[in-house]
This record gives sequence, structure tokens and C-alpha cells, in this order.
Amino acid sequence: MNPNDVDGPLVERARVGDVAAFEMLVVKYQRRIERLIARMVRDTDLVQDIAQETFIRAYRAMPQFRGESAFYTWLYRIAVNTAKKALVELRRDPVLTESALAGVNDDEDETSRGAPELTNGETPEAMLASKEIAETVNAAIEALSEDLRQAITLREIEGLSYEEISALMNCPIGTVRSRIFRAREAIAQRLRPLLGTREGERW
Repeated sequence: MNPNDVDGPLVERARVGDVAAFEMLVVKYQRRIERLIARMVRDTDLVQDIAQETFIRAYRAMPQFRGESAFYTWLYRIAVNTAKKALVELRRDPVLTESALAGVNDDEDETSRGAPELTNGETPEAMLASKEIAETVNAAIEALSEDLRQAITLREIEGLSYEEISALMNCPIGTVRSRIFRAREAIAQRLRPLLGTREGERW
């Protein structure tokens, strides 16, 4: 096992069939996994189902986990793969796809980061503008390619380091930096008409 993995003792117990130990890992990481999936799939009705499937797959694979990476890195890979599978299925179902495009999870601070917090003194015009910015950011993220969306989500929403993202996405750090830069530029391009920023500037 990786001596730097803080979950090591729980993971070791879960590997040999300790259900309670695995449940503690679920409790620890469920919110983060759900946030990650929500940014990838966008259909709030499916987030919990995909998270549950992620943990089921992880539990079944526990005996094969060798601790070559941190547990959460391994778990995130399973979550990403499970979400990708769901995305393929969404594309086959136009009803679900529309739901996915319309689904916005407003109860998490991370998902509304594009809009400043409103105060009671702000005008309806300001509130409308803030909502428009948030919707534009969400639409811009939705329009990104899968690799760019995953990279910007892990960096900006999950707050992971470039090294952690590199491990999760199985690519060099330089590639991670490039993907995040391109994702930010794509989002900035959509926001410029709203914010009045010039080429080369971001929000």
C-alpha cells in the first residue's frame, strides 16, 4: 500500500471484505464524487445513480486495488469511467440529453461559481446579468470536449493539483496545463460579450 495514502488502514480492511470500512470511505468521498459527476453528466436526476454505480464498481474491484495510487485517485478514475459510460447512453436518448442540458445543480456553491453572490440591494437587472453569466459559464463548460471539461472540472471545481489531475487523466502535466488553458480560453470567449473584456483577458 502507498504509505502516503491517508486512507490506507480503511482501504486495507475494505480489501479483505470489511463492509463497515468501505462504508466509511463512501461517507468520506460521496459528496466529492457526486460533485465531479454532476459537472460531467449535468443531469441532476442521474448523479446519485452514477455515484452509486461508482461505489458498487469500486467495492467489487477492491480486492484488485494494489495501492499504487492514492485511493481517491483510483476512485475518481472509476467515477470518470462510469460517468463516461452514462454520457454515451445519454447521447443515445434525446429525452435524457435534453434533460441533461437543462439540468443545473444550484444547491452547491461550486456549481454557481460563475455568478457573484447576490445581495438584497441589487437590482433585477444585476440579478439577471448574474444569472446570465452563470448560465453562460455552464453552457461553455458543457460545450467543451470531454478531456477539456474533465480537466477544468478537476482543477476549478475539485481544486486538485496539476500532478493529481495528471495521475487521474493518465497524461503528462504539460498536457493537463494545455487542456486547462484551452478550457479557460473557451469559457472566456463566451463571457467576453457579457463582461466587456478584450481578447487576451479573462473574467
